[in-house]
Amino acid sequence: MKPHRRKKLGIILFIATGLSVAIGLSLYALSSNIDLFYTPTQVATGEAAQGQRIRIGGMVKEGSVVHNQEDLEVMFVTTDYSHDVEIYYSGILPDLFREGQGIVAEGSLDASGTFIASRVLARHDENYMSPEVKAALDAAELARASAGGTY
Repeated sequence: MKPHRRKKLGIILFIATGLSVAIGLSLYALSSNIDLFYTPTQVATGEAAQGQRIRIGGMVKEGSVVHNQEDLEVMFVTTDYSHDVEIYYSGILPDLFREGQGIVAEGSLDASGTFIASRVLARHDENYMSPEVKAALDAAELARASAGGTY
């Protein structure tokens, strides 16, 4: 092989190796910081892995909020009107959090299937609902309508 071709091949291999390492490191960093969004139906059917950090969104079920009188712990149920998921949260809830409102909770599932939330987000005005929650509720409504059920 001629020296100038060997030099070009070396440069090309160096660039390809550097690019591969950069892409690999970027993908590794992104995979550990991504929070996937799931609906209560997806969680109930087992699509979300136990211990994986996820977001779950839906409506707070009426009559499901239970506050611990001694500290900031609260348990409530979120629903997409097809399935329910029990959520445990320890901390100060947003001012707009209440039953019948849309929420998104970040956290992970424990061994018993309870969602342990590290953060709870509530909608910020009466007309807003996160796009993920709205799409999930619309899909649940379509599924229920096609099955002939009502709320």
